[in-house]
Amino acid sequence: MSFSSRRRTNTGAYTTPFSNTGVEFFPLGVLPGHSGVVLHESGCLRCNRDWNFPNMFSPFWRLIYDFRRGHKIVFADREVPLGPDRIVLLPDHHRCHFFETRPTPTFWLHFSHSRRPVPRQPMPIELPPSRTEMDLIGDLRALFDDRRSEENRERIFRLSIALLQVVLSRPEIQWSKEKPESLLRVLRFVEEHYAEPLYNPQLARLAGMSATRFVEEFRRGQGVTPARFIAQVRIREACNLLSNTALGLDEIAEKTGFPNRAYLSRVFKRVTGEPPAHFRRDHAVSIVNG
Repeated sequence: MSFSSRRRTNTGAYTTPFSNTGVEFFPLGVLPGHSGVVLHESGCLRCNRDWNFPNMFSPFWRLIYDFRRGHKIVFADREVPLGPDRIVLLPDHHRCHFFETRPTPTFWLHFSHSRRPVPRQPMPIELPPSRTEMDLIGDLRALFDDRRSEENRERIFRLSIALLQVVLSRPEIQWSKEKPESLLRVLRFVEEHYAEPLYNPQLARLAGMSATRFVEEFRRGQGVTPARFIAQVRIREACNLLSNTALGLDEIAEKTGFPNRAYLSRVFKRVTGEPPAHFRRDHAVSIVNG
């Protein structure tokens, strides 16, 4: 990707991890390696204006740091101001709203993580930045300010991963235990076969467990039931098709594993809080006006 793309319109990255204002790395769907992290995008804007994105519901994590106050996030009816005193981590598959009160310099990372926070972990995660984290953010900011930044792509990648490893290892964040291989097999299978009928007994056999134990282990490791996870994957794909294609709901339902458009609409509203038609309308507007 060319660094000049940072000058393009910010799409807000509703369902794609690429905002068109940062440096793009791996797309969604790439399984994490030994680090447990997939870096999708790293970005820094000297003046992040028009940062108004309602109803964000994205399948990736975000790390956000503002160099001065001017933005806020509304998360579960709670306002979280951004600023130089905190690094904010937003989890995947959670609804939130971004608002600007004044333009401000912003640094961000979009990423996926193989581990889940424990259910009692407060969200979003707010962390006072350490000296190490501020040094890494400062080095990254300097690379983005460098007019020869295209030559520094590899360094941006390595520093971004280093920053994520430092932040995600903070003792304030409580993670569930590492997923066993049996659960990873199921997760990969769902990601690859979400358009097909999927049932707990089938997935339990793949995991080598009884159906009852499978549901318990899945919920413990993933934070949601198998049915909820399957719905999230399917709705993620439906969001992508609603945002980026002109396909009708009947075709989208068929491509994402729903028996009909009515069932798709019902699950879509339950997961995202709004009907598919509203999501398509609002997302299209956000892309044009972002």
